[in-house]
Parts: sequence; structure tokens; C-alpha cells
Amino acid sequence: MSEVLAVTEPDVESAWRRRSGLNPSLIAGGILVGAVVLTALVSYVWTPMDPTHVVVSDRFRAPGQGGHLLGSDALGRDVASQIMAGARNTLLVGMVTVVIALLVGVPLGGVAALYRGWAEELVMRLSDLVLAFPALLLAFLFAAVFHASTLTAMGAIGIAFVPVFARVVRGAGLQVMEQDYVTAARTFGSSTLGIFFRHLLPNVASVMIVQGTIAFAIAILAEAALSYLGLGTPPPTPSWGRMLSDAQNYLAQSSTLALWPGLSIALSVLGFNLLGDGLRDLLDPKLVQRIPPQ
Repeated sequence: MSEVLAVTEPDVESAWRRRSGLNPSLIAGGILVGAVVLTALVSYVWTPMDPTHVVVSDRFRAPGQGGHLLGSDALGRDVASQIMAGARNTLLVGMVTVVIALLVGVPLGGVAALYRGWAEELVMRLSDLVLAFPALLLAFLFAAVFHASTLTAMGAIGIAFVPVFARVVRGAGLQVMEQDYVTAARTFGSSTLGIFFRHLLPNVASVMIVQGTIAFAIAILAEAALSYLGLGTPPPTPSWGRMLSDAQNYLAQSSTLALWPGLSIALSVLGFNLLGDGLRDLLDPKLVQRIPPQ
């Protein structure tokens, strides 16, 4: 047995090193996501100008004119400052949305995997019910009842993601529950809660990390769409989606107004999607086994 371990463990470790070091999706995604995070952090302490300050005489400045790096909008506000401040709002919405989905979806999926029977059926049918309402439709309902705001958008998007996380945890959890070590734990009297925290949760953590990055990307896109429709972050708080909505009315005066928020949304979504793909390749143990040693 020691000889087998001595042969297999270096192969797995070398495969891990090769995949983590040469994964272009992981590297590109990490760079893009890091740039967004850095921009958001810097905006807390510094922006070129006040992102909400209106200077009518500076309306529709071209990039580089009047001290405006990326130009100015229809009210004379600095576009670069708004992009930086909008990154804060984008990351906040993404983080809160994913946290809501994790806090609700993971326990529900765990209950379905641990108890099976009527509990599993109930969780799956509730998931089907929520999946019938897309995030945008839930946002419309929430806005009609609670008034449109960033909190409303985060709640609607987070609830829309709960069934996705519940189903992923349930699917991965069913495989964990079939393992011999779980059977042994039950035989020796481990409680259901103990099995959930000691065995099920650690084994589905990698799946949740990957799903979280993908959900983060979708949340950014959904929040931008809601702000574009006027159901997301209200003014004067900068939002990439609302910047894009405002810019469409002034394309003749300044064709670059729509470019910067649109590019910011696209690069952010691309970054989190690439990061999710790279983490999936890195954390999936089945992929380690398929890589031949060198």
C-alpha cells in the first residue's frame, strides 16, 4: 500500500501544479476580477472627481478634455469617477446575492441529500416553483411591493439563485452520502448534523466555490439590467446599468458614453465566468485523475 501511495501522490501533485500554473482561464479571470476589486477598493479612498458632482459647463466632454479621463456625461459628471464608484455597487450586489443564495440554498440542498423521501421531494418542488420566476420578474414583483432599490434587487436576484444552489448541493451531496465513510459514521452513531458539517459540507465546498463565481457573474448582469430598467440602484448612486441607460439618449452628442459602462459590465462578467471555469478545472478531482503524469 505504501508503494502505491508513493507512486500516485506525486502524480496528482504534479498534475495539480501543472493545471494551476498553466490554466489560462484561471489566470485571465483572476486578472480581470482583481482589476474590478482593486478599482472598487481604490474608489473608497480616491476618485479623480466627485462622481455625483454636477458641472453643467463640462457637459459632454470628450475623453481627456477638461481633466476628464473618460469624458463627462450629460450633467457634466466625471465618467471615470462614476465607473470606479459603480464597481463598488456591482461587487456589493454580487456578494450579497451570492451570500443569500448560499445561506438558504446550501441548507435546503443538504436537507434533500440527508433525509431523502418527503423532505427531498418538498425541497425540489419548492425549487421548481421559484425557478418559474426569473430574477427580473421577481425584481418587478419586489419593486411593486417594497419600492425599487439596491436592496430589493439584491433580494430578488439572491432568491432566484437559491434553487440553483440547492440543486447543486443536493446532487453533489447524494454522491457523498453513498460513500463508505458516511455509512461508517452513521454506524458509529454520528448525528445527521454532524454528518452534514463533517462530511457533506467539506466535500461540496469546491462545487459551491465554482457555482458562486458563476452566480456572481450572472448577478452583475442582472443588476445592470435592473438598473437599466430603473428597478435597481436609484440615483445619485453610480450604477453601470443606469449609466448605460442614460447614455443611450445622448449617443449623437457623445458616442463614448455607452462604451465605458458597457465595457465594464462585459469585462466583469467575462472575468468571473473565466475564473469559475478555471476554478472548476482546478478543484474537480476527476480532472486530476485524467491528466497523465509527465
